[in-house]
Amino acid sequence: METIVRIPTPLRTLTGGADEVSATGSTLAEVIDDLERRHPGIKDRLLDAKGVRRFVNIYVGEEDVRFLEGLKTALKAGVQISIVPAIAGG
Repeated sequence: METIVRIPTPLRTLTGGADEVSATGSTLAEVIDDLERRHPGIKDRLLDAKGVRRFVNIYVGEEDVRFLEGLKTALKAGVQISIVPAIAGG
């Protein structure tokens, strides 16, 4: 299934400047693998050996994948994925 993925500004250099890209997959992991095929280097920016990097938030619809099934989160038709870098400050 094809999904729209919203790309934050810091990662747009990998997507040719696009703020939204298409990817296919039935789980978040499959979508990230497809993103990597289409936009090499993006997977390393999103994931580490433990899963989603600590300072990267990924939402499926309105839900943070950390509160769902992580990379195994199943995707429903029409759902949008948003990649949001964590913001720290004081």
